[in-house]
Order: sequence, then structure tokens, then C-alpha cells
Amino acid sequence: MSAAARILVVEDEPAIADTVLYALRSEGYAVEHCALGRQALARQREAPADLVLLDVGLPDVDGFEVCRSLRGFSAVPVVFLTARNEEIDRVLGLELGADDYVAKPFSPRELVARVRARLRRHLPAQADPQAEPDAGWRRHGDFAIDREGCRIRYRDRLLPLTRYEYHLLAALLQRPGAILSRAQLMDRAWDAEADSADRTVDTHVKTLRAKLRAAGATDDPIRTHRGLGYALDA
Repeated sequence: MSAAARILVVEDEPAIADTVLYALRSEGYAVEHCALGRQALARQREAPADLVLLDVGLPDVDGFEVCRSLRGFSAVPVVFLTARNEEIDRVLGLELGADDYVAKPFSPRELVARVRARLRRHLPAQADPQAEPDAGWRRHGDFAIDREGCRIRYRDRLLPLTRYEYHLLAALLQRPGAILSRAQLMDRAWDAEADSADRTVDTHVKTLRAKLRAAGATDDPIRTHRGLGYALDA
């Protein structure tokens, strides 16, 4: 992973923050620290990081609310750091668009490995598709997908997708026109160990539609079939 990758650590406990900062800097990452949620939101607007490590129990704004606000203007990968490990918290974090959820206490080595994995999925999608050859891309109407690079274009514009948005859209692209139930989409887009729910799929479909509109979609290519699931008009 490139040493230029920038990580924003949002953690108010000094001992934990120091451990995380040291572990990440030892791997060559450029790391910035914020102790408050509002401060982190302002910083991400001013100088966007490549990944955000976000504590849930912040003193000013709940980490879930920070994630919700981030998703209003950024597709940056978010990994929650929290002592709260209840299923409902993990489900809520995924519904809000988080990419991973690490419960305290955690191993710094494991945390670095998870950060590296998230960045590996995210950073290649920032490259300019016009500057690269089309080898590996497969076109489906207005869409093109590079499964090895985990990238999707819409009308030749690269979509800034989170991990789960990519896998959900890739599942729909695998069978254009076919109706896939929420259970089928969860099985294909989420890790086997991830706790999820039907409304998680609905939340990610909503964010996908917003990104497609931003990329120039006038008609919604993701069709809702009430009581059945979703299908893609590619």
C-alpha cells in the first residue's frame, strides 16, 4: 500500500489514540488525529483522508451520527473503533455505510491489516479511467465493470463506491434484468460473518441511486419490485 495513503483517526481516549497512531505511522501511513466528531467532519471537508477510523463513543457527537454526516458528502471508507459490540450496533454501523467494525480491545496488527485491506479496495477506484486501458473491463449497457479492480463505471464515469455498494451493484450487474431478493443480495454483497438485515440492502440501494444520479443518470437504473427485490436495467 502506498505510503501516501492518509488516515484520519477520530478517537478521544489518549492511550488508544497513541497506540493506533503509532501502529499506522510505523507502516508508513500519513495519519491525522481528531478527538471530536465535529472537528473530524470539518477536517474531512477541508483535507479529505483516504480512510477514517471512527470511535463511536465521542464526547461531542455520537460516532454513528458522524458517519451519517460523512456519508452526506463523502464515500471515504469508515472503520468503527468501539467498545460496544452488540449486534444492534454492528447492524446500525453497516446501515449507515461503514465498511468495517472493530471492537475494543483489538490487536494493533489486526487493525493495520484491516486498514490495508480497505485501502486496497478503495484507492484503485480513484484512478482516472480515461488514463487506463480498457483491458479487464466488461460493458453492460451504460455500465462497465472491472471485477479484478473492484471498479464500476457509469457512462464512462468511475463511481466512488464503498465496499458494500460495489458488491451489491456487481451482483445486480452479474444478472441484468433479473430480480434479486434482499436475501440474495445480502448473501452476495456482505461477508458471511457480517450481521445485517433487509433494511441494510435498502439503505445501500438508496446511496447507490444517489451516486448514479450524480454520475448523470436521469432514469433510475435500479428497479424496485415490491415484495420481491431489486433488478438492474443495464
